[in-house]
Amino acid sequence: MNELLQTVAQSFSTIRFVDILDICIVAFAIYKLLMLTKDTRARSVLMGVGMLVVASWITGTLGMNTSNWMLNQVLYSGAIVMVVLFQPELRATLESIGRNALRPETMYATGESDDWIIDEITEAVMRLAKRRVGALIVIEGRTRLGDVTASGTRMDALISAGLLENVFEPNTPLHDGALVIRAERILAAGCILKVSNADQISKDLGTRHRAALGISEDTDSSTIVVSEETGIVSVARGGKLQRHLDEAGLRNLLGALYTKRRDDIVTRVRRRMRREY
Repeated sequence: MNELLQTVAQSFSTIRFVDILDICIVAFAIYKLLMLTKDTRARSVLMGVGMLVVASWITGTLGMNTSNWMLNQVLYSGAIVMVVLFQPELRATLESIGRNALRPETMYATGESDDWIIDEITEAVMRLAKRRVGALIVIEGRTRLGDVTASGTRMDALISAGLLENVFEPNTPLHDGALVIRAERILAAGCILKVSNADQISKDLGTRHRAALGISEDTDSSTIVVSEETGIVSVARGGKLQRHLDEAGLRNLLGALYTKRRDDIVTRVRRRMRREY
């Protein structure tokens, strides 16, 4: 026991601050990976990789050279395997790091009061829902959606309820695609979105809802969906779908997105010029 205690004491005496920092970084990375794969199919894959690591250690300890060699060959190529298996999760993590590092401020805010934007979007959505006209409105977050807008028709117009309604009017060229909004401007309409393949999506949901969930899984955008069959208003964010929103619920949600912040004088002048001209 004394020898064991002495060995442990010697080990701790040789630990440097850099070693502690290294351990903390690795522990944090493992924690984030576990949280990232929570409630996903990737969790099962991660458990399988962990079992391979344990099996490799056991076979090495017992001197099972052949089995240990085979397991090590699999683990040596683990970096490539992890990139292939966890591609969606890794992409989401890198996008999150990029958003927080490069653009810490919200991209929803426009500087002054954003109540008029909320009023215009809410009015248009409620009218479309009342008439049971299908709609798909993507509100851009910090992740830029240039690849999405490139698939549609460029508009670059100031938000207005009438324009939003007109875009989704049945039997018009742009009514089937998604409309993308950045701050107070409509960037493009008729855009094509990737459809989510998640297993837990209800069979009652159509293509619009799956498309809304698809883009919410890959970006930090928020997507408003109006059902063509029922007129139900839903919002997709972070891979989750919030359904049966009334006017007050939608207004509150938009109010949370379009937060107010202080802008410099140049931004205020530019915004006034856009509103006047």
